[in-house]
Amino acid sequence: MEIIQGGITAPKGFEAAGTEAGIKYKDRKDMALIYSRKPCAAAGVFTNNVVKAAPVLWDKNVVANSDYAQAVVVNAGVANACTGAAGYDCCKRTAECAAEELGIPVDTVLIASTGVIGMQLPVDRITAGVKKLAEARAEGRQAGDMAAEAILTTDTVAKQAAVQFRIGEKTVTLGGMCKGSGMIHPNMSTMLGFITTDIAISKELLQEALSTDVQDTFNMVSVDGDTSTNDTLLVLANGMAGNEKIVSRDENYHSFVRALHYINETLAKKMAGDGEGATALLETRVIHAATKEEARALSKAVICSSLTKAAIFGHDANWGRILCALGYSGVEFDPERIELFFEGRNGRIQIYKDGRAADYSEEEATKILSEPEVRVLVDMKMGDYEACAWGCDLTYDYVKINADYRS
Repeated sequence: MEIIQGGITAPKGFEAAGTEAGIKYKDRKDMALIYSRKPCAAAGVFTNNVVKAAPVLWDKNVVANSDYAQAVVVNAGVANACTGAAGYDCCKRTAECAAEELGIPVDTVLIASTGVIGMQLPVDRITAGVKKLAEARAEGRQAGDMAAEAILTTDTVAKQAAVQFRIGEKTVTLGGMCKGSGMIHPNMSTMLGFITTDIAISKELLQEALSTDVQDTFNMVSVDGDTSTNDTLLVLANGMAGNEKIVSRDENYHSFVRALHYINETLAKKMAGDGEGATALLETRVIHAATKEEARALSKAVICSSLTKAAIFGHDANWGRILCALGYSGVEFDPERIELFFEGRNGRIQIYKDGRAADYSEEEATKILSEPEVRVLVDMKMGDYEACAWGCDLTYDYVKINADYRS
């Protein structure tokens, strides 16, 4: 597998665009289009929040009941959540407009929205934006960059990734982009993710691969513990790489799964590191757990702990907060046996062992915790399973951003 530059337009046959539609923001792009020249097998995972935005309901129906998909229209600024029948009608009118402009069936158009809950989308601006996007769509990295920028809300950077690998004599490419900075606690947040690939694969195996992999990637991210109404992660596969279609769990399928995992994990970490107001990416890796489920629960408890997140912001080696979070994770363990470490780019120190503080330098710990990426390593000494979770520090700016988010 080779890591390459680019995002959703890296695979063959995919075009994209970003434009200003004036939905909520002024003087910035706020609508994006992804389009495939060929019909695509489509898979998706969505929020577990009982309150689901209209685009989530629309997309669940398209993924479940349409033979294929061919386009995604995304808007930023207004979530189209808690908007009743008018919100769903907006999805329908958006899809109809895209279908007309692109010459494809209405039920092959997917919709995604992100932003303020409870506001109605201005349908006239949305449809005008669709027309601009259809006209501007193009192949190439610049078009992908434009789309990746257009889906952002409080994000500070666009988030993209792309890889290639070989199936026989054919080169297969995957590209992805996502947005998410606050209201991030995916249980597939205001998290939107889109992955494109030119691989030929059955719809059933595409969905299986996606549903399985999110458990150890996007579902292991938390910025603030809030699961959004709009979480959507979509994968489109148009088959234009020309490989023999994958219809069984053979080695080619597993190669695809590895590539998909790289894209998902890379985007998930980018999202966690760009949490609202964040100054550091916080990773918790749990090793030697009794089960995979326990490893996940333990690692996620730490990155979800507000006290731990605040300590990371303060560069304070307050390991008691980590131990506390492990203790309320729901996993039974012997605190006398486990060991805790802090790791950074320039070092690693042990901070806890044998039921008490290890002999470590507070100065060295502060140095590690001052880096832009910090890892907590937890050795449970109970089994052979491990898991990683990703979050960020909790800063003053998080409160400032969310205190007046609707303004």
